[in-house]
Amino acid sequence: MTDVNASIENEIKSQDVVVFMKGTPTMPQCGFSGQVVQILNYLEVPFKGVNVLADAGIRDGIKAFSNWPTIPQIYVKGEFVGGCDITREMFQSGELQTFLAEKGIPVKSAAA
Repeated sequence: MTDVNASIENEIKSQDVVVFMKGTPTMPQCGFSGQVVQILNYLEVPFKGVNVLADAGIRDGIKAFSNWPTIPQIYVKGEFVGGCDITREMFQSGELQTFLAEKGIPVKSAAA
């Protein structure tokens, strides 16, 4: 399990925003992963997608790593943010945009 944890930590550190998801950013394989990709793309946030379907160790390991039972999982600057529901709620309230900006992640300004 330590190899999986090290691999997960390396992924999380590889970019400011990392999404452990089913599929890829250009081809999400589930609706929840697709929603997260849509939100991040709408905000023009650069992110790395890690396809958990390509590696069963990562798929199981990320759930234990974060103590979160579902995928997708979003990490910002190494910090676990949550899954699809939390990301969507934060986006709708404007909290996600503020959180990302406070972390130094550039986000598209909302149209006034």
